[in-house]
Amino acid sequence: MTVNDDESDDSNEFTVEDYYRILSTRKEERFLKTRKIREAEEAARRSRITKAIIRVRFPDNCTLEVKFHPSETLQSLIDLLMKVIARPDLPFYIYTTPPKKRMVDMSQDFYSAGFVPGAIVYFSYDLQKGDNAAETSAPFLRDEIMCLKGLDVLLEQVESVQSAVETAVVEPSPVVQERKAVEKKPVKPKWLKM
Repeated sequence: MTVNDDESDDSNEFTVEDYYRILSTRKEERFLKTRKIREAEEAARRSRITKAIIRVRFPDNCTLEVKFHPSETLQSLIDLLMKVIARPDLPFYIYTTPPKKRMVDMSQDFYSAGFVPGAIVYFSYDLQKGDNAAETSAPFLRDEIMCLKGLDVLLEQVESVQSAVETAVVEPSPVVQERKAVEKKPVKPKWLKM
């Protein structure tokens, strides 16, 4: 069996059909963008995002959910953590995973850090192994914060009672309607999960 060199060369040539097929499947825009256009598109994307939801997960599996503006810095998260943790006197750090990346530049905003529209950040005390191990196993959040855990459920119940009163006042009817008692499952608050 012999192979002609002419046939093998013809089959590897780039044809007009190949060119048009590549152009039709290309997903990119048909022109190069200048820096000014790229910066304008980036600014438009940033302006559409109005909040960054940050979930801070503690070693005892509690999660604190906080909303920030994307232009705020990571230092604002650290300041908030200093107010809510039980032991602010101990050194701590925050990190993301996988892979484990310790957040060191606190002047970076949430958008630049990649925390927009949301992120899970992990909390850890910065202690040597064996140092104060008993102190760090206690609850990580203050008691005042932990007692707010059921607050969202109570607020929802109050709002449902107020809306029931408003609907009864707004819609007067000659027939008295009997409301059935609906059992609601207790809902965990969005900002603190165990």
